Amino acid sequence: MRTVHVVTHPESTHHVDRLVGGWFDAELTADGERAAVAIAESLRAKVPDGVEIHSSDLRRTARTAELIGERFGVTPVLDRRLREKSYGEAGGKPQEWLDRRFVPPPPTGERLGHDEGIPGAETKGAMAARLYAAMDSILESPREHQIIVTHGGALTFVVAAWIRMPLESAGYVDFRASPGSVTVLREDDYFHNRQVVTLAGK
Repeated sequence: MRTVHVVTHPESTHHVDRLVGGWFDAELTADGERAAVAIAESLRAKVPDGVEIHSSDLRRTARTAELIGERFGVTPVLDRRLREKSYGEAGGKPQEWLDRRFVPPPPTGERLGHDEGIPGAETKGAMAARLYAAMDSILESPREHQIIVTHGGALTFVVAAWIRMPLESAGYVDFRASPGSVTVLREDDYFHNRQVVTLAGK
């Protein structure tokens, strides 16, 4: 049986400063550090030795993964494909700057390739494709226990890839997660069905 714990990084400086995150390389706040330690200790109590840890390479996720890895004696594998969506020019700017310029996707039609009006920003389709590719790589490993540290927005496509939602159908999907959440995914050895056991739990 395979079990995957997906952690969304806890509070970061961009949260409290009301800045656009994305690829802006913010760090954990002091509260975020404490929350990451608590997550690490909770996972250590539940997950046996032999775990594999994968993480986005941005500082807020890499630090969370480092604190988790210390509890297991494991060095996380950093993968830029697990990053949050890139907001292009908006990254690191005040959230209200993005809000004034953002063009929401249409209710029907082309959503994955929709241009949100922000120069340099990723489309939803490009973000989904790289996260699907990251999950394909992670799940090639035969490890029974894995931990993935990523971002709140990225979690949607980690879960969509896990349940094998076709990429072309992912234009509407949205799995919400607050900072510092843990989603538990499990695949059984007999039917090879894939469960979402806990979505964005604590």
